[in-house]
Amino acid sequence: MSDTKQYLEIIDRFADCRVALYGDLVLDRFILGTPKRVSREAPVIILRHEDQRDVPGGGANALANLAALGVNVAAIAAVGDDEPGRALVAALKNRGIDTGRIVTVRGYRTPTKVRILGGGRSSLKHQVARYDIEDVLPTDGQWLSPLREHLADEMKAAGAVAISDYGYGCVRTDVLEDVANQPGHSPWLCLDSRYRIGSFTGIDGATPNLEELEAHCGRRLQTDVDVAAGAEELRQDLRARFLLATRGNHGMTLVSADSEPTHIPVYGTDEVADVTGAGDTVLAVLTAALAAGAEPLAAAGLANIAAGLVVMKLGTATVSAAELRAAVRTL
Repeated sequence: MSDTKQYLEIIDRFADCRVALYGDLVLDRFILGTPKRVSREAPVIILRHEDQRDVPGGGANALANLAALGVNVAAIAAVGDDEPGRALVAALKNRGIDTGRIVTVRGYRTPTKVRILGGGRSSLKHQVARYDIEDVLPTDGQWLSPLREHLADEMKAAGAVAISDYGYGCVRTDVLEDVANQPGHSPWLCLDSRYRIGSFTGIDGATPNLEELEAHCGRRLQTDVDVAAGAEELRQDLRARFLLATRGNHGMTLVSADSEPTHIPVYGTDEVADVTGAGDTVLAVLTAALAAGAEPLAAAGLANIAAGLVVMKLGTATVSAAELRAAVRTL
């Protein structure tokens, strides 16, 4: 079967799949304005406020990507009892995402990345400042028990579970390992962890970028052979079935327990517009493809195409099933 035909068949099955995402949700807030004048108080430009746009970020961006693919998707996560938390849940609902398993935690500040963009009314606006609102969930509390139950339920109901760990405390290794060891869990558990990827076991696959892989291995990985060796080290440490290392304009490298390493060249141009959230897109497409019955190599190939599409978009973006299908037809 040609790659094109195989990929199209996988995409056609997305609508019949259920994928759950367990992870840290972030609100990406964009404040847009036009330059007014230089302030008398400090050497800064004053912007006249024009608009505010709230976009799902972090694990919520992976959720948005799953929804854009037409997948039936559920969120297992936590937000704060604050305005950003309510705005984030509303943004997810507007995308048709099941938010019934999102727990509200009193006193927790929903992680929010606020970007201030300035420019003329008819010109492209550029980021002039950013500030982050960050918090870490308490290590115990009433929020943990329902989240554990939701995860256990989705492990049995979903075709795959995506795990998006941004370090805000929602993803617990003890909870994940406990639930994963129960009988009847989902056949695919795919992990994207920014700071502690080596701390997890019992997953099926992981998607580290090159920087994360080098941090785990403790050395530079410069060639295809180096990356494959490092990826295999991490795969064995995680006891995973496969590992997909994302390498920017050098494409991706897939290692698995039952085949030789595969190097996947970058899709499209290596000149990118914005890499924001590209890892979330990779996690979403990879997990959706696995839920649709694809083997890791085919799932990785589709994720690579999606990554090539999303880096050509500005800001936190998604790739739809229609866009992915059109790109596949050009192969």
